[in-house]
Amino acid sequence: MNDCRPTFDHAIVAAARERLAAGNAELRASYEAHPSTSKLLQGRAALVDRTIVELWRSLGPGDDAALVAVGGYGRGELFPYSDVDLMILLREPADKQVQACVSDLISALWDVGLEIGQSVRTLDECMDVAMQDITIQTNLLEARLLHGDRALFDAFTDRFRETLDVRAFFKAKSLEQEQRYARFNDTPYSLEPNCKESPGGLRDLQMLGWIARAAGLGKNWRELARKRLVTGGEASELRSVERFLQHIRIRLHYLTGRGEDRLLFDYQENLAQLMGFSATAAKRASEVMMQRYYLTAKKLIQINTILLQNYGTVIFPDRGGPAIVINERFQAVRELLDVRHDAVFEKYPSALLECFLILQQRSELKGMTARTLRTLWLNRNRINASFRADPDNRALFMQILQQKRGIVHEFRRMNQYGILSRYIVPWRKIVCQMQHDLFHVYTVDQHILMVLRNVRRFTMGKHAHEYPLMTRLILGFERHWLLYVAALFHDIAKGRGGDHSHLGMVDARVFCAQHDFDPEDTELVVWLVEHHLTMSNVAQKHDTSDPEVIQRFADIVQNERRLTALYLLTHADIRGTSPKVWNGWRGKLLEDLFFATQRLLRGATPQQALGLDDRQEDARRMLRYYGLRPGVEEALWEQLDAVYFMRNSAEEIAWHTRVLYYRTASEEPVVKARVSEEDQGLQVMVFTRDQKDLFVRLTGYFGRRGFSILDAKVHTTRHGYALDSFMLQDPGSRAQYRDIVTLIEHELGDRLRKAGPPDQPSSGRLSRHVKHFPITPRVSIRPDEAGKHYILSLTAADRPGLLHGVAEVLARNGIDLHTAKIATLGERAEDTFLLTGRGLSQDAHVLKIERELMDYLQV
Repeated sequence: MNDCRPTFDHAIVAAARERLAAGNAELRASYEAHPSTSKLLQGRAALVDRTIVELWRSLGPGDDAALVAVGGYGRGELFPYSDVDLMILLREPADKQVQACVSDLISALWDVGLEIGQSVRTLDECMDVAMQDITIQTNLLEARLLHGDRALFDAFTDRFRETLDVRAFFKAKSLEQEQRYARFNDTPYSLEPNCKESPGGLRDLQMLGWIARAAGLGKNWRELARKRLVTGGEASELRSVERFLQHIRIRLHYLTGRGEDRLLFDYQENLAQLMGFSATAAKRASEVMMQRYYLTAKKLIQINTILLQNYGTVIFPDRGGPAIVINERFQAVRELLDVRHDAVFEKYPSALLECFLILQQRSELKGMTARTLRTLWLNRNRINASFRADPDNRALFMQILQQKRGIVHEFRRMNQYGILSRYIVPWRKIVCQMQHDLFHVYTVDQHILMVLRNVRRFTMGKHAHEYPLMTRLILGFERHWLLYVAALFHDIAKGRGGDHSHLGMVDARVFCAQHDFDPEDTELVVWLVEHHLTMSNVAQKHDTSDPEVIQRFADIVQNERRLTALYLLTHADIRGTSPKVWNGWRGKLLEDLFFATQRLLRGATPQQALGLDDRQEDARRMLRYYGLRPGVEEALWEQLDAVYFMRNSAEEIAWHTRVLYYRTASEEPVVKARVSEEDQGLQVMVFTRDQKDLFVRLTGYFGRRGFSILDAKVHTTRHGYALDSFMLQDPGSRAQYRDIVTLIEHELGDRLRKAGPPDQPSSGRLSRHVKHFPITPRVSIRPDEAGKHYILSLTAADRPGLLHGVAEVLARNGIDLHTAKIATLGERAEDTFLLTGRGLSQDAHVLKIERELMDYLQV
């Protein structure tokens, strides 16, 4: 290493600071006079290049080091207040003299007014960290030599390319996008979006560019079009979208005087004026601008979906296989729904709805092919008055609304591609419509879809820990899909002027009449739309300890079915306004009003909600049948939460209680096994003080014994015991389960008493079916609404020891498992886990766990 320049010349730094400030002012003036994003972004990068190289020549560590621009700066684009990311590449580890030179250089760069992010690494260190950290790998992907050792930089570039695993990079960036989307609730339609990070923001464009560069597919949108990854029209739209978002971010930086990327209400009106938007008779300039922003984000998400699919086809050519014909209109290709020819929607207009129904009914399909999405968008206008009047199309829409799965996903997709606004005409007026109040953080259409999502979650067992009462109520509510209809229409008349509740009643009544609802169901839906604000208003603004208040509210609801429906819709509506609006106080007010009114309508003290009450009563009757005295169950049951009773049948609850009622504080592990009905498997229950890696130990034992875990229910009691139950099957032979019940009870109990290492399951092979028709693994870790737990959802091909491997990954990362729901559907495992752990609040740690799980699931 050459001696670095020892002189810190303050005059040189001061002169550089003046030239930089003058250059920035000149660039800003030029931009404001003739706005050109490329001229500004590239001009600022070039200005910063000159400033940094000048100081490097005075203060840098010598000619046998390389000064490298990385990240967005490496791309040759720099926004007005973006950080400047640098890497100093060395041939040998830095000694004290080099460290001093680097310190002086960085100090000087800060002194001239640059916000620097720097790293100092040797070539080997670069490769090591790049392979371990996807963020660093991405930054290095766009490395650009500024000054110094060209041979060293070329060696770095060659080694980086050699070690870059394009497939792993694609998977990691896809997972990273999912995680980023989840952070913004999977919607670009927040009223204060982040123009860089939100779905449909600049980060989406950057990610598409990173993958294309890593895979050698192209360096700009035109090159992607030449390779037929996008159409020429889509390439033009991408450039238009990019320019608009760049203008937004540039103006926002200049307006705030800092690197601000959030389109906060404080800035929107001034920003709209700077962007040249004008107010209309009905909308402020800021609303006009934001609607343009949302439509831009919507378009970007559409093309992003198409382009990622096309990337995947090129990067994973071996994932193909013959198309599987579904019907004369559709086929399955690479786990995606595909039109069988480009004229499908023209020849069969009803297929515009049928495609969404097929996605709901076939869980193996992950989405639609790029061809189908393009064709769907181009044919959306075929949904006209005659289409909407067709009884078959109305029946199709109602089927979509009443499916057991995929309702929220498909309604979001229908909204994204313009189908929902063509079918429900009033919906057109609320697409991307802002609403300015203290509660809502989404546009009207997205708020409605959030409410639909919340009502849907009430019906799902994996969310029972979040909404135990809601789940119990909705499971006892006949034709609960009527609440979905009420959710769709409750705010559909916003922005028209007048009372949106009363205007929405009219739209709801028309919809119900067109779709042949029974009069009773029609009146319930219309009543819910009319009164969707009533319960929250009474609970939060009236004295609910006053019997007259409760009586007036009871007079409005009239019966318990209406009360339950309104409570569920109100709960979902408040939660759908903003993640921050819902709190325990509001929940308690609503709950108190609900139970007080329920007592009044029943004329007696309210009972617990339908499903749980019935299950507990059935379990009590079974206990009496076995000769146990009344009340014997209380010691155990008071330690169990609602989730336990939701996820176990009355017969299972009775079995557990018979075994444990006198051992609720047992110091010895309790293991009981029994043959399932019709001798189709083995049911095993474990009750013991909770211990570290217990789930790993249990799954390891079952795996070593060669059992396939068909179902698992994991619970932690209030007093710190694990109560876990498993449904097991021996896939390799027709086992005589009765012969091994005692063996398992003794052997597993003995292992739990001893502190030995967990068993390792025997290695197993994937089935031939999975080899020929692979299931692409999916992993998602997201916080629940309360922010206290995280939900891990995974889908993968089932194989022996699968659950044990997942449990090991969680344990290795210090994650605690609270509940688990394991569902094995043929060759397909769809599992859900409720987790806690300190690292789960950190995106990098969540991404690390997701990647480890994906690596394991793909082996």
